[in-house]
Amino acid sequence: MTTIGKLVRDAWVFELIEETETCEGWNLAGIDALLQKVNAEWDKYGCMVSYLPPELRERHQRIHDVAIQNAKKAGWSGEHETNDEDE
Repeated sequence: MTTIGKLVRDAWVFELIEETETCEGWNLAGIDALLQKVNAEWDKYGCMVSYLPPELRERHQRIHDVAIQNAKKAGWSGEHETNDEDE
């Protein structure tokens, strides 16, 4: 559940890259260019999943649900991402 992993999944959601593309071996410039495209897409929807049209929302749910399931199977709990919320 890395930042680049989320970027790749969001790029899949917006169909900026094929769902088979992992961006493995990409250089920083390529990742940054993809980030700019993904951010431009999110800006159209106020960066809110709930504002996505049904087709995109369903794709987002499917892609991210699979990623969360796989991460949990690998031992991820999500605590690292939320451990500062009590402060």
